[in-house]
Amino acid sequence: MSADSLPLFPLHTVLLPGAALGLRVFEPRYLDLVRECGRSGGGFGICLILDGGEAGGPATPAAFGTEALIEDFGTGEDGLLTLQVRGARRFRVRRTRVRDNGLLVADIGWHGDLDVDELRPQHGLLAMVLERILDQVGGEHAQASAARFDDAAWICWRLAEFLPLTDAQRQSLLQEDDPHARLDQLLGMMS
Repeated sequence: MSADSLPLFPLHTVLLPGAALGLRVFEPRYLDLVRECGRSGGGFGICLILDGGEAGGPATPAAFGTEALIEDFGTGEDGLLTLQVRGARRFRVRRTRVRDNGLLVADIGWHGDLDVDELRPQHGLLAMVLERILDQVGGEHAQASAARFDDAAWICWRLAEFLPLTDAQRQSLLQEDDPHARLDQLLGMMS
């Protein structure tokens, strides 16, 4: 786990690895963040807000978040900048500081799911549930390769994305490093 620095965009939502999220950007500090990402080609961190609001003063973010990579941008009907981002690597916040413009920047350590962990037999039902959900909702993940349905981490993140979980439940999954323990948590949440 290498240490890095990442600007944060705290939200009242949890971005999961592999999930897409649309954002409207209007505050100067976040417009600065987008410009910075455009110059560096890097991403920013999205953390669940534990205390505070999405606009105004700096909010208190959760200790774990997900790197957001910008996939597309445009202008909404209201003239505001719109972003389409995708969740990438998980990270843990070690320390935060507030820039003069109010932007929260974190020193982080990466918590990546680099290896594919094969789905265990006790979690086979979860893969079947996910296949049924994707058959119903369609979308980008409906065309996933068969190999994806053997990847414990991918199964967990897609189920956490589509099931009606609370932000606290999604955050709990995000903070767990072991994909099989995350799947056990999901089974408990579903029963």
